[in-house]
Amino acid sequence: MSGHIVDTPPGGGLDLGAESPGRASRTREVARVESEPYDLITMGRLGVDLYPLQTGVGLDRVETFAKFLGGSPANVAVAAARLGRRTALVSRTGADPFGGYLRRELKGFGVDDRWVTEVEEHPTPLTFCALFPPDDFPLTFYRRPRAPDLEIHPHELDLDAIRAARVFWATGTGLCAEPSRTATLEALRARAGREVTVLDLDWRPMFWADPASARPYYAQALRHATVAVGNLDECEVATGEREPYAAARALLATGTVRLAVVKRGPEGVLALAADGTAAEVPPLPVEVVNGLGAGDAFGGALVHGLLAGEELGTTLRRANAAGSIVAGRLACSAAMPYAAEIDEALAAGSGTLPEKG
Repeated sequence: MSGHIVDTPPGGGLDLGAESPGRASRTREVARVESEPYDLITMGRLGVDLYPLQTGVGLDRVETFAKFLGGSPANVAVAAARLGRRTALVSRTGADPFGGYLRRELKGFGVDDRWVTEVEEHPTPLTFCALFPPDDFPLTFYRRPRAPDLEIHPHELDLDAIRAARVFWATGTGLCAEPSRTATLEALRARAGREVTVLDLDWRPMFWADPASARPYYAQALRHATVAVGNLDECEVATGEREPYAAARALLATGTVRLAVVKRGPEGVLALAADGTAAEVPPLPVEVVNGLGAGDAFGGALVHGLLAGEELGTTLRRANAAGSIVAGRLACSAAMPYAAEIDEALAAGSGTLPEKG
């Protein structure tokens, strides 16, 4: 993608943080050095996903489940790490065995968990999913009396690290309750002048005490983002617009947003930049097993493409392919593809690939 799509801070470059060949080799050499900024920091939801090993039956009839790391921001961080990016997550878990499991999984996937802390009084959330391919995957959330990831407090944030990250990724779910709402907005404000600050609209009506009140909070967050990502339902909640181009233009009109990405499911994806650059990419065919992680795989690949300075259409094609691959697998986090798998899917014209360890 050309660098002028996203605003540049005074004195900054015009490459969206994209890597030249020399910078790529330097980054590989120092990626784990403590002083090196993260490629991506995500913030928000984290929990355990329990997916049935039976397809086509309701949860009341499922006999066995598989356990996976879940939560959209966590999955996005995993997806980007699979593509070689240095990533970290800001979140919280319960002080229980499931919390320990999640931190261990994050480390195993190469995601820094230093900002994933425990909340003594609330259990780690669980999410159950029923599988009715190709397009029905009802979720049952266990986030009561309160999810620990909504207990992120503003004073606990490492704003220097968030400010320094090449990409910061926040979600609409983080706006649904205090203190997470204030913390999310403070983190976004800290990114003023930074090139790639993403708001994933991430609309979950069951997380809001009053869903009708959501739009003003989305508007506040969008005033500090440079990239907005959402499906048609999410765009409608945030802007009142559902037609893809109208929704994209409405997102661009909210403040600092310079790139709007509208996911349209079976119709593919549309991206519209503030300078008028646009790209539409159809989905990659796949035999769907579980469609829930596709958007998170798309997000991780989108971040990778933005950092690599890829042409917009190329970024979207590769992100679509990543999403298709994950839709063809049971898990979300563990299913995130490597770059070679994305290449393979694009060459084959299908997201249905054998899973690699």
